[in-house]
Amino acid sequence: MPRHLLLTLALAATPALFTTACVAASPDAAPVLQKAQWPFTATEVAKFDQPWAMAFLPDGSLLVTEKEGTLQHFNVQTGKRAEITGLPKVAYGGQGGLGDVLPHPDFAKNGFVYVSYAEEGENDTRGAAVARAKLVLAADGSGTLQDFKVIWRQTPKVSGKGHYGHRLAFGPDGKLWITSSERQKFDPAQDMSGNLGKIVRLNDDGTVPGDNPFASQGGVAAQAWSIGHRNALGIAFDAKGKLWVHEMGPAGGDELNLIVRGKNYGYPIVSNGNHYDGREIPDHSTRPEFEAPKITWTPVISPAGFIIYNGSQFPQWKGSGFIGGLSSTSLVRVAFDGDNAKEAERFAMGERIREVEQGPDGAIWILEDGSNGRLLKLTPKG
Repeated sequence: MPRHLLLTLALAATPALFTTACVAASPDAAPVLQKAQWPFTATEVAKFDQPWAMAFLPDGSLLVTEKEGTLQHFNVQTGKRAEITGLPKVAYGGQGGLGDVLPHPDFAKNGFVYVSYAEEGENDTRGAAVARAKLVLAADGSGTLQDFKVIWRQTPKVSGKGHYGHRLAFGPDGKLWITSSERQKFDPAQDMSGNLGKIVRLNDDGTVPGDNPFASQGGVAAQAWSIGHRNALGIAFDAKGKLWVHEMGPAGGDELNLIVRGKNYGYPIVSNGNHYDGREIPDHSTRPEFEAPKITWTPVISPAGFIIYNGSQFPQWKGSGFIGGLSSTSLVRVAFDGDNAKEAERFAMGERIREVEQGPDGAIWILEDGSNGRLLKLTPKG
């Protein structure tokens, strides 16, 4: 049986037990900490229906996206929630639906929020879109999105319901960064006639910065900052302005990458995993012209959500990354050392973790995946 396939089949059968066993078997592996060993207390604050992303507003309230197409405004102090109106119909199904939500860095002045979602195209095709709108809130917490405008779309729209990506971040440069996954079509990640399988960098209004590495090519190629990505579901900048992105590998080979201007990360030509049908993919080490990941995971963790922590509640973790694990049902802590990274420890959460966010007071917040997904606030134990 081809390389990694036995590991993948076993992981699918018993993800939590197999992950723990494999991590423990490696002398260099990070410890897997069970609930009694956690250095934090996890407090349930609310439940949401298929939550996908969250973002705090300057007043400490929370925006939460639900995959079927609902944007909730949640008061974490009172527990009161209200639906935000003004969203379009989303293409719900598979991995598609309402995705990320992100306030503008100057939200307090301009009221702008950005949302990503899957939308339908012609002939049963789909693709991700990103829109900007002004969030107008009422005194009771309800609100609406006004002047809703799509500022970016995946090109081309293709068949299928997987690998949209569409995670959003603002960089220290004030630019809007978007992860655009390859929609399970493989080759578009290397095709500059489209923007699938790319990390995209835009101005906050959706126009293309003139200093992007492929700007001279024009068209959608000009949007790209890096290429050769598979399914990128986490994006974060560290304190020094370095951009880190994690992505799901195929059968094995989940990745954490340091994103460098204009570089090619190799998918689907190289990967530290294999195709699901058993066909081998050459490892990154065989093609040094491609950027290699800083961490790979086999068995996979199925990464989702990502922060690089800079709060005060957990001073021992300042500068650490935190990644939600879906199939691994875990919260994974990553330690950085300049341009390098390694998994430092893993917290067994017992549920699929879809999203991770840092609260205004330095607590860590996580969202579980699926219907009745819990919103948990992590604070220091004791």
